[in-house]
Amino acid sequence: MSAEDEKSPKDQTPAKPAAAKKPAAKKAAAKKPAAAKKPAGAKEPAATKAPAGKKAPAAKKPPAAKEPAAAKESRAVEKKPARRAAKGSQQAPRRVVRAHARYVRTSARKARMVCGHLRGKSIGEARAILAFTPREVARDWSKLLESAVANAESNHELLEDDLIVREAYADEGPTIKRFRPRAMGRATPIRKRTSHLTITLTPGS
Repeated sequence: MSAEDEKSPKDQTPAKPAAAKKPAAKKAAAKKPAAAKKPAGAKEPAATKAPAGKKAPAAKKPPAAKEPAAAKESRAVEKKPARRAAKGSQQAPRRVVRAHARYVRTSARKARMVCGHLRGKSIGEARAILAFTPREVARDWSKLLESAVANAESNHELLEDDLIVREAYADEGPTIKRFRPRAMGRATPIRKRTSHLTITLTPGS
């Protein structure tokens, strides 16, 4: 027997099979698709460079925390009275003097035909207009004008030369109704109209 046959079965170890060949490792990075070809003559946009002598724009700061609505309202309330006071100090309120004549025995339409010429006129001009107006209601307007001038001088210490007629208007008053007998026992109504006259004076500019 040969030496190999003499070895015990324990000593005889089965031969290891040959290691299977591992497949070649794939490349980790997959091949990127080819970039699209650019037309001939096209140039790539040049990177924008900051002009010389100028600093690059600073990074934007985060927005400040918003104040509560109650704080804003309190500030607005504090500022408003100051503004109103400033406006009031610049323009002083004008004094206005009024005179009324009620239940004048003329229609409001006839009175308005005269008062339209008085607005914006000085006291001297208004007197001249009323003196040469051929209407009966001009006498009532003249009396009312003198009353308004007297109120301005005695109650408000204003000078007559500085006053102008700011407003002059006539409102309708109550109508007095009467009847007149006519033929065959009929009656015709007669309406006796009245009006309320008003003149307003103010110091001129």
